[in-house]
Amino acid sequence: MPVLFVGHGSPMNAVEHNAFTEALAPLGARLPRPKAVCVVSAHWVTTGSHVMASAHPRTIHDFYGFPRPLYEVQYPAPGAPAEAQKLAGNPEIVPDHEWGLDHGSWSVLRHLYPKADVPAFQLSLDERRSFKQHLELGREIQSLRQRGVLILGSGNIVHNLRRMDWNNPLGAYDWAVEFDANVKNAVEAHDASALAEPQKWGEALLATAHPTVEHYLPLLYCMGSTDERDALSYPYEGFDFGSISMRAILFGDAAASRV
Repeated sequence: MPVLFVGHGSPMNAVEHNAFTEALAPLGARLPRPKAVCVVSAHWVTTGSHVMASAHPRTIHDFYGFPRPLYEVQYPAPGAPAEAQKLAGNPEIVPDHEWGLDHGSWSVLRHLYPKADVPAFQLSLDERRSFKQHLELGREIQSLRQRGVLILGSGNIVHNLRRMDWNNPLGAYDWAVEFDANVKNAVEAHDASALAEPQKWGEALLATAHPTVEHYLPLLYCMGSTDERDALSYPYEGFDFGSISMRAILFGDAAASRV
């Protein structure tokens, strides 16, 4: 299976029709149909690594202040407890039966698989891990690909809500462009070590691009589970309101994966 990173942006993308969401639907049609999707979402941060093992995950509306219709969205995809238990064979990963699908998952999945007929489960972000340790866990879950599971990282390459410019809906600050370009260059060079040390691009640049790093970390899982043999493409590129990179990265040739 290919590996996909998606900059998910606002929860409103779950229900809006725009250039970003309209890029996801044809992407879901192009991808080989997965046995399941393992989502590493910016919105599930835990102490220790957890894997969602529920057979019937609930739809989590983990946001506030949005229009009522967004809270009424349900994404009733089945879970993938068998795959979750395989990941839980790693002594560092604990099965979790309480978590569901947060908006980092379903806001993307409902465009990729609108019928909610592909099993989905999540792997959490362990707050105690360093960048390098998140990358290493990404390497450890690479076997999911051989079992037909799509690894989906859902975050944003640049994510600073405090600096959003509501008067510039499609523009970007210079520092946002710089950080996004640094990531793109490292991905294209398959320089995983650079992605695991973003502070080397400048501590101030990292702190501005990511006041907190949970939206950056899912990319490390995608990078860890891929290698230089995987083709690269960008299903979507762009910025929202100056300080949010919406870049999506597909690792692997979707068409070639249809065997």
